[in-house]
Amino acid sequence: MVTSENAQGTPETDSQIQVVSFELDGEVFAVDILEVQEITRVREVRPIPEAPIFLEGVINLRGKVIPVMDLRKRLHLPVGETNAETRMIVVKNEGRPVALLVDSVSEVLRLPIETLEAAPAMVCPIDARYIRRVAKQKDRILILLDVAQLMAPPARQPH
Repeated sequence: MVTSENAQGTPETDSQIQVVSFELDGEVFAVDILEVQEITRVREVRPIPEAPIFLEGVINLRGKVIPVMDLRKRLHLPVGETNAETRMIVVKNEGRPVALLVDSVSEVLRLPIETLEAAPAMVCPIDARYIRRVAKQKDRILILLDVAQLMAPPARQPH
């Protein structure tokens, strides 16, 4: 089996890629498994003054201070309640870790390359720049998020 990276930097074999899937507001999303450092239960978050609205604060994870991004807020989805299923997915991009707050983690999936396509306009209520690809599955559509774009600074709002 040959392993390589596609144009988006997603690891793939000859015919599939591997992702961690999770839920937000009833929709199924995923991130590339090679960008996932770990999945953890929700921890105490210390707020950061004047941080962007989607940045909840920071956590101390084994001696490292890691920012926590509420993915619902980042993607402009309705704010949800934290419960027993809520998780933090610690991802890394260019060596920088960030914990993504998600409703629940579903599973690790292997997605056939032929099920992936570019995101059509208006596929969901989130900004298209955060979508790397969309995967068609039997009874659902899975949205593969672009971690680098999620971690990019927010666009400046005109005054």
